[in-house]
Amino acid sequence: MTLSKEQIARYSRQLILPEIGVRGQQRLADASVLIVGAGGLGSPASLYLAAAGVGTIGIVDPDPVELSNLHRQILHSTADLNRPKVDSAADRLRALNPHVRVVPIRERATADNILAMLQPYELVLDGSDNFSTRYLVNDACVLAGKPLVHGGVVRLEGQVMAIRPRVSACYRCVFPEPPEPGAIPSCSEAGVVGPLVGTIGSMMAWQAMQLILNVGQPLLDRLLTVDGRLGRFREVPVRRDPACAVCGDQPSIDRPMLIAEAGHLACDERRT
Repeated sequence: MTLSKEQIARYSRQLILPEIGVRGQQRLADASVLIVGAGGLGSPASLYLAAAGVGTIGIVDPDPVELSNLHRQILHSTADLNRPKVDSAADRLRALNPHVRVVPIRERATADNILAMLQPYELVLDGSDNFSTRYLVNDACVLAGKPLVHGGVVRLEGQVMAIRPRVSACYRCVFPEPPEPGAIPSCSEAGVVGPLVGTIGSMMAWQAMQLILNVGQPLLDRLLTVDGRLGRFREVPVRRDPACAVCGDQPSIDRPMLIAEAGHLACDERRT
């Protein structure tokens, strides 16, 4: 890779790391990442991936910017109210790093379109805030063989894990069945704090970089949980379940399905 003087200056602090260097920077420039959700988790994750020089970033979100988003969704500003989140996100990321190609996708992820959404990208970050989308994205990534980074936050607790389909535990291995509708409240019902969301979103970005660069030990077969109230991180060992419905030895799921299609009531699809 031939770096311009501007790029050498821009990426200098990570270029000097032996784990990255010029070859790693080229790998980042060649990489393509799809982020599902331009909200609290997608905001810091996309900002850090764009800043690091990831070449192509797709952002999926159907919703407009609302005032209640702004305390944690740092991609957006007051001037962006009522704009599509993906347009606000694209403007912000392009302003941060003009070398990055940003692809706004103003659609809701569904069973019909999810595989087409994933197809152009090598890695996926799921920053959605409802169980229907989480299971949908996990299952689609397993079926398509796409590495996935999962993150979630509610109240003062968060979690993050990395997934290599059929190699490490997937989201459904760890959580085989979704909770009953209403058992776990949404952010609008339970509340959430911005800095904790930012912590998890930033960790998701680093997990993506580790998977892209093949650096260190990503959170494969490990679920990292964060208790914001006590300031504690806890690592929970997990493993691929041979009986998993989507990545097991005899899977019963052979196409993406919303939870409602699989016999469960879908959770609230509205992003908050």
